[in-house]
Amino acid sequence: MTPMRAALVLLLWTTAVVADNPRIAIIIDDLGYSLAEGRRAIGLPGPVACAVLPGSPRAETLARHAYEHGKEVLLHLPLQANSNDGKDEPDSIDLDMNRAQVEDTFDIALASVPHAIGVNSHRGSLLTRHPGHMQWLMEAISEHGQLFFVDSFTTHRSVALQLARENGVQAIKRDVFLDPDPDPETVAREFERMKKLARKRGAVVAIGHPYPATLALLEQQLPTLKEQGFELVPVSELVR
Repeated sequence: MTPMRAALVLLLWTTAVVADNPRIAIIIDDLGYSLAEGRRAIGLPGPVACAVLPGSPRAETLARHAYEHGKEVLLHLPLQANSNDGKDEPDSIDLDMNRAQVEDTFDIALASVPHAIGVNSHRGSLLTRHPGHMQWLMEAISEHGQLFFVDSFTTHRSVALQLARENGVQAIKRDVFLDPDPDPETVAREFERMKKLARKRGAVVAIGHPYPATLALLEQQLPTLKEQGFELVPVSELVR
């Protein structure tokens, strides 16, 4: 077999593998307030990542519990949103902060979530549109070794992915929200959309929340993904 023919065979085989085994990474956000919800999320089958809110009352406990159970832990970092819904998130990064305040807030947030290997954004529809503050944040992230970033992508105007890559931070964005509302029919519909998108693209990142409908569906459906031809993978695998 000539080198050119061998290369063509390898390319065709690799393409077939990707097409036949679309990869799915799932993150459960907003952990840190309810111990019961957090433990149930951590107990989901497979490498489902656990994103923990800094400064929340159960943050340290759930982050350690997730790590002990082999789950990837993410810092679910609050970033300022377009609208003020009255929620006062601890350790939130806002537009009225200067560079030093952004760095200090990030360091405090990261310290409150042990074993975090990455960061994903909580809300952030306003802040992720602002290059200056996202530049400061990515510089802060890059100073902590191999942390990666997942843009929850709450606005199509987000510059987070671009600035992460410009600062050497490995990054990826969310493709599907499993539960834009907690209705069981919505969750089931978005789960099917996630699979369809994975077949089309070869890989997707999905984000869910510890809602009863979401957790119930994932408990039931995640064990069936392999027989349907999907591979459930850690989010770090898709980022890196």
